Amino acid sequence: MHDHFDRCYRAVQSKDSRFDGWFVTAVLTTKIYCRPSCPVRPPYAHNMRFYPTAAAAQKAGFRACKRCRPDASPGSPEWNVRGDVVARAMRLIADGTVDREGVTGLALRLGYTTRQLERLLLAEVGANPLALARAQRAQTARVLIETTDLPFSDVAFASGFSSIRQFNDTVRSVSDLTPTALRQRARTKFGQSDAASGALALRLAVRTPFAYEGLFGHLAASAVPGVEEVRDGAYRRTLRLQYGNGIVSLTPQPDHVQCRIQLDDFRDLAAAIARCRRLLDLDADPEAVVDALGADTDLKALVAKAPGQRIPRTVDEHELAVRVVLGQQVSVKAARTHAGRLAAAYGRPITDANGGLTHVFPAVDQLAEVDPVHLAFPKARQRSLAALIRAIADGELLLDPGCDWNTARAQLQALPGIGPWTAELIAMRGLGDPDAFPVTDLGVRVAARHLGLPDDPRALTDRSVRWRPWRSYATQHLWTALDHAVNDWPPKEK
Repeated sequence: MHDHFDRCYRAVQSKDSRFDGWFVTAVLTTKIYCRPSCPVRPPYAHNMRFYPTAAAAQKAGFRACKRCRPDASPGSPEWNVRGDVVARAMRLIADGTVDREGVTGLALRLGYTTRQLERLLLAEVGANPLALARAQRAQTARVLIETTDLPFSDVAFASGFSSIRQFNDTVRSVSDLTPTALRQRARTKFGQSDAASGALALRLAVRTPFAYEGLFGHLAASAVPGVEEVRDGAYRRTLRLQYGNGIVSLTPQPDHVQCRIQLDDFRDLAAAIARCRRLLDLDADPEAVVDALGADTDLKALVAKAPGQRIPRTVDEHELAVRVVLGQQVSVKAARTHAGRLAAAYGRPITDANGGLTHVFPAVDQLAEVDPVHLAFPKARQRSLAALIRAIADGELLLDPGCDWNTARAQLQALPGIGPWTAELIAMRGLGDPDAFPVTDLGVRVAARHLGLPDDPRALTDRSVRWRPWRSYATQHLWTALDHAVNDWPPKEK
């Protein structure tokens, strides 16, 4: 979008927050870049330039506006709706792949050379992988500076910087403030932090409208005992991260999500935030979904009732895949029970001083030799689960933020006992494909019948063509038509 000057300029003139994250506005006279919705009076058009990312603006010599904080705006929805290599690369960078594996590791995951990948990213987003990762490190540093009392040396290395000098230079160039001045400014504006307990309190930005009831209701209804819970109006769960474990507490608000994170190691902060955003589908473009699905005569009333639906996703693609297989042909309650048994038997114990969380969901390597005593379901599904775990562990099945959605579907359906329903649900909730459509799902068919839509899978698939590329969101809207616990937030008393 950034290369459509007139459209971008109109968005800036109207201070339209819907475009935050789609592009940034750079001002030649001040050398500052802003969100489209920045409250400052827009400059003359000839003094403005538009860039696709904060990293591209920083690379061009601009620094972030202190008032609108464009580096903390929602991520671009474009990377979530596309399956090409640039979008896949952007999702992996957001997940911290460059910091963990370097640019070479990123390129290997995508099947490209580093030179090819750099050329593609420069052409489309105006920055190479290192610049994009640097912008993300700067934002992580800013969060730690403003919300904790950690020494700046700890902040620097937790954010992924290799030296204190690099940290200081980057913070100054991006924010035009020293780390000390940035912390003092935050204290004046927001008060003292709660870092002594190891907890960080953050606001996760979201595009409105935000119909969070179906999202949080689904997460609550399917919560795995010991791994997830609802407490004091918040959805809470454990995280398994590179350097340690974490616990996150997420409380929805009409225009943001209040997030409280406890981590064993602050180096995991950027990945934890990215996974929370992915779990809640916070970088979606609700206006595009509402416009497309609201134009359908059969869905119009359903969309108007609760616009801004989000997909209940996951913090771990492998975990989601295991849980979907466990949930084949059983109730949500039974699926929770099966997953809870695995977590208690094979998950890493965790201490939760503020709640009842007890375990981190096990990684696939921890489930490689699972004892059948913990699998109280039919042998056929046991074989499916074992095949899934083996395929992931051996690298035959790739499920991560940067994988190709259609390739993943084909790899999944090549496994015994995994059919279209399982593959589509994993594509929808695990991989984030906005056009996944689990047409054989019982809830989808029941809701379709209530709306006067065909409930035969073949006929409903044909009917769904007009919903593309938003069939995942059509599925979520259909689920909201059901009288089911997945739509209750806060959960009803049992």
